[in-house]
Formats: sequence, C-alpha cells, structure tokens
Amino acid sequence: MNNLKRGKVAGEERAFDSLTLKKMKISSAFDQFEIVRLVPLHLFGNMDISITNSTIFMLLAILTWQYLIKINIVDNGTVVPHRWQSVIELVYENIFNIVKQNIGKEGYKYFPFILTLFVWIALMNLYGVVPYTFSPTSHIIVTFGLSLSIFLGVTLLGFVNHATDYFAMFLPAGSPMWLAPFLVIIEFISHGAKAVSLGVRLAANITAGHLLFGILSGFCWTMLTTGGFLAVLSIFPLFIVLFITVLEMGVAVVQAYVFCVLTSIYINDSIHLH
Repeated sequence: MNNLKRGKVAGEERAFDSLTLKKMKISSAFDQFEIVRLVPLHLFGNMDISITNSTIFMLLAILTWQYLIKINIVDNGTVVPHRWQSVIELVYENIFNIVKQNIGKEGYKYFPFILTLFVWIALMNLYGVVPYTFSPTSHIIVTFGLSLSIFLGVTLLGFVNHATDYFAMFLPAGSPMWLAPFLVIIEFISHGAKAVSLGVRLAANITAGHLLFGILSGFCWTMLTTGGFLAVLSIFPLFIVLFITVLEMGVAVVQAYVFCVLTSIYINDSIHLH
C-alpha cells in the first residue's frame, strides 16, 4: 500500500514538473538559431514554403545592397567619394582583385556573380551580430545549399569548357602510372569535398561566434541583475562582450571573403584545369 502511495506521489511530481517546464520558457544560447515561421505556406499539402525569419534576413541583405547601389547611382558618383560610395568602391575593388588574381581575364565575366555572393554572405553574417536578429548563414542547410550549387556550377562549367578532357584534372600531369588509381581516388574525393567544405566552414565559424557571444552576454546579464559586488564585476565581461562583437564583425566579413576566394579558385580550375 505504501509503495502504491509513493508511486502515485512520484507520478504526480513528474506530471507537475512536466507541466511546469512546458509553461516556463527556458532561454538558451541556441534560441538565436531557431527558425520561426512568420507566414505559414504549404503547397500540395506537404511542401513547406513558409516565410521564416531566415527568409526575411536573406531578402533584407539583398535590399540593403540594392539601396546602397541606388544611393551611388543617384549621386552619379563624386570625385571625393562620400561614405557609402567609399564602401561600394572598396568592396568593388577588393572583389575585382580576387577575380583578377585567381582567375585572370577569363574570369571578368564571373565578377558580378562573385561580387553579389560576397555582399550577400557578408550582410547576412553582419545582421546576425545585431541583438534580436537572425543570421541565415548559421544554418548548415543554407551554407550547404550555396556550396553545393557552386560545386555543381563549376563542375558543369568544366565539362562545357573541356568536355571529357575535364577528367584529366583527376590525374596530375607527370604522375607515375602505377600511382594513377590512388591519385584518381584522392583527387575525386578532394573534388567532391568542395561541395561540403565551403558550407561547413562558413556555418561552423558563424555558429561558434554567435554561441560564444550569447553565452558571455547571458553570463554578463546574470551578474548585472544579481546586484551587489557581482554587478560591479560585470563590467569586465561586458568589455569582453564588446570586444567579441567587434571580432564577430571582422569574422563576418573575412568568412565572406574566404568563401569568394575559394569560389574563384574553383572557377579557375574549371577554366584552366590544373
């Protein structure tokens, strides 16, 4: 009888704890990566094409760049560039140098694509630094979709330019024939890794930075709200958070830059092979 009573009490406690946890919203550093459906949309019953917070910030990145370009066009440029003109010229010059150094003159026609890719990724990364926003590039599905699309594009470009000779890139020139089977396997794996490496690198860096920022911000806020001596000491993690914010802004731009450099190298391989 006592066992039945204890079992009943334990069951009621578990039910109470479960109900309490459902009512309580426990904040976490991972909350910033949550996909929120803002406008639910479905096609054919199962195809989910809902507008989410990720969708909004992707579009916002595009509209921001369009706005900056529009400002420059309206002003028709000036001999002494204003603030936004300087930003656009700086971005334009650096991305053009990437294309020129890694691809050459044959790559000039790919410059608009590389420029758009850099700006889009950089803006999405930078928006994630702002509190209560969302960074689409922190999700592997977004970055992997980009890297897979680029991989398929450069592979198709290689076959268009070289037809079946494109397979020659899997066997470096001058290699001994007895090493050919091993080299082909290694080169094939290396080539296929391009579809994953670009996306994983970008998502991992952005996610790690945002997690560190969220954890330290929560720690700083806890110390500040505790009061007393801990509130005074919270100034130290606050300075660390500010430093990490600046660091994250730099990482956001650098990761977009690295993504475009590697994309240019992959395009160069498709044009010139090894």
